[in-house]
Amino acid sequence: MTVRFGLLGAGRIGKVHAKAVSANPNARLVAVADAMEQAAKDIAAQYGCEVRSIAQILAATDIDAVVICTPTDTHADLIEQFAKAGKAIFCEKPIDLDVERVKACLKIVDATGGTLMVGFNRRFDPHFLAVKAVIDKGEIGTVEMVQITSRDPGAPPVDYIKRSGGIFRDMTIHDFDMARFLLGEEVDSVTAYASNLVDEAIGAAGDYDSVSIILTTASGKHATISNSRRATYGYDQRIEVHGSKGAVSAENQRPVAIEVATASGYTRPPLHDFFMTRYTQAYANEISTFIDAIESRSVPSPSGLDGLIALALADAALKSMAEQRAVKVSEVTGILADKSIFQGR
Repeated sequence: MTVRFGLLGAGRIGKVHAKAVSANPNARLVAVADAMEQAAKDIAAQYGCEVRSIAQILAATDIDAVVICTPTDTHADLIEQFAKAGKAIFCEKPIDLDVERVKACLKIVDATGGTLMVGFNRRFDPHFLAVKAVIDKGEIGTVEMVQITSRDPGAPPVDYIKRSGGIFRDMTIHDFDMARFLLGEEVDSVTAYASNLVDEAIGAAGDYDSVSIILTTASGKHATISNSRRATYGYDQRIEVHGSKGAVSAENQRPVAIEVATASGYTRPPLHDFFMTRYTQAYANEISTFIDAIESRSVPSPSGLDGLIALALADAALKSMAEQRAVKVSEVTGILADKSIFQGR
């Protein structure tokens, strides 16, 4: 079976997904839509697909699934439209910036029997998957503490910051999902610390650029997240999991894994410059997983519920910063008690 795709959004992340879909032998990119016509034409020319409107993709009989890479404030509406149209949906995070809007959207997906996968690509990185495999095999015993370092090489434009939902919902949301993935338990409380050390304009826009978060589960496990919008040495992506019998870690990756030794000392090539190259294989793996879910008619993972919980953790972090205290996740949404309404989805 070949899954026929429509791509909604031809920006930076749209280009990443166009590459992943086109490279998959079980997929075919049929059409792309974007408000910027030239951006859509560029992808169409590169991958041999058509330029269509979103309405045309919605009504198309030659498209089975869509990848939503449009601005965040369009995600929930598009998910609902395409779920009602019977098309499988892959949506970049977050589903929306408002938890209640996400809940309403997921109820429609559930009612239509739709297939929805949320783009937390780091779950599919080969190195992070290898860490998870060690945990699952019991090699380090019971997980006790997780450390996640995620630092961007530079801050995005302030105009992007203003509409992104802020660092917790835009950047840290990936790390919230990874923490849940590695801890194996739901997060009970969130304590966040944040400041502006990189760019005063980010603070003026109402956001932060340097944050540290501690997540705690009901059993007492901890996950510590370190985020910065500035890493002068490249794209910094590391995790470490400490358990009762040992520890496992994934270090930074480089485009070329060599080490040079001379009289001046030891040197290695620089890190990847950003997510487009660091997570190339992860993007390919997640599209493959999405296709498998479509073909097997199974529930994709990460699911819409995973997206909802990650957003709830971001909201808890914001509340923690505002009130300078640890915040119970249940204070923010009560989402963990709502899981039953999404059973089977």
